Amino acid sequence: MGHQDLAPWTLALLEEELCARLARCAEAGRTGLVRVGQGLPVAFGRAAKQAGLALVTVVPTLNRVPALLRERDRRAAGELLLLSEQVRLLEYDPADRDACVRVDERLLRACARVLAIWDGTASNGRDTTAHLVAYARSHGIDVEVLWPDGAERVRDEAVGESP
Repeated sequence: MGHQDLAPWTLALLEEELCARLARCAEAGRTGLVRVGQGLPVAFGRAAKQAGLALVTVVPTLNRVPALLRERDRRAAGELLLLSEQVRLLEYDPADRDACVRVDERLLRACARVLAIWDGTASNGRDTTAHLVAYARSHGIDVEVLWPDGAERVRDEAVGESP
């Protein structure tokens, strides 16, 4: 989990760092879990594949039919599906921020450990990363925060921040 407004060079930095960390998870027989979307989910998926970590991708459904994703997420979803060993369908509206947060909370409750890509900033009402880190910690889930030197977020209102 993490910020969705990461600069392109930050995604490249993270993909490299994630690969090293995820290789340890693969050795321990763990599985990576990611919700479809562009940016960080794809970097995580690529790193998981390179590290040999089994990947499960969560795809939204509406009335038991895969939901129509935002155009910018469609290509990313396709790549994630190709990288995944398993796909998990969950009923939620990907355009509804609150529904996405509820799904993320549900997914977190099923995790033993969370790797958070987080710059440490408080939630601003749009960015849910701080909320999800606090949520995971309050439920006794081990949270590892990753924010490499040189990492930056882009402050583009068009990008927005969804969980």
